[in-house]
Amino acid sequence: MDKKSSFLKSVLDTISEHIVVIDKLGNIVFVNKGWISFGDKNNCQPGAPSTNWNKINYLEICDIASKSGDEFGRVAARGIREVINGKDELFYFEYPCHSPDESRWFMMRITPLALPGSEHFVISHQDITERKKAEMKALELSRLDGLTGIANRRYFDEFLESELKRCSRLALPLSLAIIDLDHFKLLNDSYGHQAGDDCLKSVGALLKTFSKRPGDICARYGGEEFVIVLANTNLMQSIAITRKILKSIHCLQIANKTSPTAEFITASIGLVSITPTTASNPRKILELADTELYRAKDNGRNQLCYPVSETEIL
Repeated sequence: MDKKSSFLKSVLDTISEHIVVIDKLGNIVFVNKGWISFGDKNNCQPGAPSTNWNKINYLEICDIASKSGDEFGRVAARGIREVINGKDELFYFEYPCHSPDESRWFMMRITPLALPGSEHFVISHQDITERKKAEMKALELSRLDGLTGIANRRYFDEFLESELKRCSRLALPLSLAIIDLDHFKLLNDSYGHQAGDDCLKSVGALLKTFSKRPGDICARYGGEEFVIVLANTNLMQSIAITRKILKSIHCLQIANKTSPTAEFITASIGLVSITPTTASNPRKILELADTELYRAKDNGRNQLCYPVSETEIL
């Protein structure tokens, strides 16, 4: 290797990105030190020692991953071939590459090697984990209610619409309950707004314990109102759960001495349960739950109300 080639290799080995060069058939002809180090640490060499990468076909590895059901392998193989065939000048995409100990994300890029007459292509993998974590943190914060730390109304609306579609596609039941704290204004008037805020935080934390599955969510619906969605949960199951919620709120023993309902904070709950269809409307379901909520209030509060059966609200 001449001095110029040695110098260029040293530059590439200094770069933190993982770089590999392939020919038009997908055969690896060069890898930098970052690529080798990552492969050694993560057992990424498919049956070859780290010094023998030039016997590996990059496209074949992507195809094998694709056939095993890896969507990222399929996307990578398609993008690489489009650049090789001249359909695109550049291809890049972000993908997760988590280890047992940490979450990681990378940006993959492929471009033709900028040399006249060359039929080689440069693929780089840049670690974008810190950026992705910052983006995810910002997204998470934008979805949370600032006071209670549970989902806010905006995210709830998005979640409900998505979950309705999923349950409709899979023919699964979905239950929704609106939870309103009884005589909350009296609590604020008697103990001050800080006590009111503490009460909302406590109820929010309680509701989180009832919504741990991916298809569940609890959210602050507005003021002293909360809402909970329970996916793949029928009417009888949701009645049992919301009765526990009702009891648990009372067991928080949050004083509300001027309330005509009870000396501790209580709640009224309106519940509906449906098996969604493609025509199911989130607004209509919320209206049905709201109707049941007001029935609970009219009946004396501190109780749960729901339609007699699912069929009445389909």
